[in-house]
Amino acid sequence: MGPAGLSARLSTFLGVLLFPVPTGPEMDRTGAGGGDSGRRASQDSDMPSRASSADLLASVPLFSACSKKELVALARAAEERAVPAGTVVVREGAAGDAFYVLVAGQARIERSGRTVATIGPGDFFGDLALLDRAPRNATVTTTADTVLVVLGQRTFLAMVDDSPAFARKLLLGLAQRLRAVDAQARP
Repeated sequence: MGPAGLSARLSTFLGVLLFPVPTGPEMDRTGAGGGDSGRRASQDSDMPSRASSADLLASVPLFSACSKKELVALARAAEERAVPAGTVVVREGAAGDAFYVLVAGQARIERSGRTVATIGPGDFFGDLALLDRAPRNATVTTTADTVLVVLGQRTFLAMVDDSPAFARKLLLGLAQRLRAVDAQARP
């Protein structure tokens, strides 16, 4: 198999395991885009603390090699957002520019209009959107009032640029994730 075939195969495997998807105008209650229906966590005292956000980020394979200090820095850079049930967080085919972790609530993941998964607290999607803006392969819609930790690509890449050690740890986490995908794909 040539490099193009391997790349396509890897992309397919990652697409099955990861649901990288966009943020911004796509996040709305109508599914039509164009509004920020979420409220900022800082406006709500029952939102999770930055320490608990750091703990959530620690469970993400991409960040598995990061120190507690780096995880807290990521959590500080992230935004905690509450969104009502029925909110389209990301749309299939749109370019991605953010990563999401569900703190509370539930969401449905659909591909081509077909539900492929339901996710809840501690689950995440969009980690590859931190690295590129490829078209997303799924639509994610909240099915209950939901709290998300949202980390934007621009903020994330600025952190990578500022710390080569942090960048190396992310590469290690990505390599571990790719090895796990490869192991699952083997017959």
